[in-house]
Amino acid sequence: MPCYTSLSPCRRQPKGLVDIGAQWIHGPSKQNAVFHLASQYHLLDEEAMSEENQAVQIGGHPPDISTYYTSSGKKIGPEIMAPMKELYSTLIAQSMTFFQLKTEPVRSLGEFLKLEIARYAEGWQDDEETCNLKLAVLNAEFKMECCISGADSLDHVALQPYGEYMMLPGVDCVFPGGFASLTDAMRRSLPKDIISYKKPVKCIHWNRSFKAPNTPEYSHSVVVECEDGETIPADHVIVTVPLGFLKEHYKTFIHPPLPARKIDSIQKLGFGTNNKIFLEFEEPFWEPESQLIRLVWEDESPLLSKRLDLQKEWFRKILGFLILQPVERYGHVVLIVLAGEEANYMESLSDCEIKDCMTQIIRKFTGNPLIPAPKGIIRSRWYNDQYTRGSYSYTAVGSSGDDIDVIAEPLPFPSTQAQPLQILFAGEATHRTFYSTTHGALESGWREADRLINYYLSLTSVNANH
Repeated sequence: MPCYTSLSPCRRQPKGLVDIGAQWIHGPSKQNAVFHLASQYHLLDEEAMSEENQAVQIGGHPPDISTYYTSSGKKIGPEIMAPMKELYSTLIAQSMTFFQLKTEPVRSLGEFLKLEIARYAEGWQDDEETCNLKLAVLNAEFKMECCISGADSLDHVALQPYGEYMMLPGVDCVFPGGFASLTDAMRRSLPKDIISYKKPVKCIHWNRSFKAPNTPEYSHSVVVECEDGETIPADHVIVTVPLGFLKEHYKTFIHPPLPARKIDSIQKLGFGTNNKIFLEFEEPFWEPESQLIRLVWEDESPLLSKRLDLQKEWFRKILGFLILQPVERYGHVVLIVLAGEEANYMESLSDCEIKDCMTQIIRKFTGNPLIPAPKGIIRSRWYNDQYTRGSYSYTAVGSSGDDIDVIAEPLPFPSTQAQPLQILFAGEATHRTFYSTTHGALESGWREADRLINYYLSLTSVNANH
């Protein structure tokens, strides 16, 4: 009996739903498994379903109408922004080539970007203030990349495997009814009462010979032990827990213990936190055409190795304010995203502390001290969620796509004579090219289901030949 879990919960705010977990379909095109299902269930709007939207190549960075503000309350003009965004896009594209070249000049994405930025900066002919502003803009792009990768720092992201991640065409889109509308539709297609809720698993025992009372003539290789004491015999179990949970519980969650090479890969791969803060305002403080307000701290630079003081400066990690649209669906709501240790620390603060802090930030960057405080707040706490311990995975320095494949390998390994396919592994961290995405998670589940189907088809074929 499967236990239903979701990393795409919705929360209701006065005007509608907001997703505190998965929110966008990244690369909504025919190659995207989530988009394919959403289309079948008729869950997307006309714009998302258009051929034009599906054909756009965005390279993992959705187009937007961004307004950049500095920490001194000034807008940054296109004469600065355009060349810096172009430079950053060029460097990101270049960083992805090292996977094909099977080589890397340095170990981390952050180190590579900083070396290249320093090289370009040497050729700038601007005055010191302008050069510093350019570096500050590039530092803001680093924060965006941390949110995309789910890492605390780009210094933690491995350079060589970075280009193995595959980006699909299509402009990212959302579910008008929230991401949970997809899982709700999938659940409705299942037989009634087949899913168990609020049934946490304590341990999965494998390589057993367990006889259930109702089938004493048959031995099961796997027993699922639940927190409430119930034991469920099984022939196969597909484990889909987040990598963050596995990192914390691999010693006790599966018994006998996982093989050493699987533990090694679990430890080497990265798993970070991406948290969201939704703020609702009585009236918009942004310009009508704005889609994203980006924040640039003028005293920051990717070339300066300064670690933020979490208690005093956690808010510096936020990349800006995304205006949720359309207003008829969401009201006057902005989304704030931040990654890493600062995202973890934010979870320890009260709603009032966060609202007060964000109000001061908004006033500081817009230069308008009269902007009212938000009237509502909803936020995620993925790091302190005992069943996630973060958000999603990335290839950390010292790891590669091979580690993803090792985690995805079923137990026992084929070299043994034990009953095959006792424990199978799925989830975004087991997909070599779509890790960190919901379509990667979905595809991995299909992959393991197909593995079991093909196994039994092969047995049927062998029996038929005899």
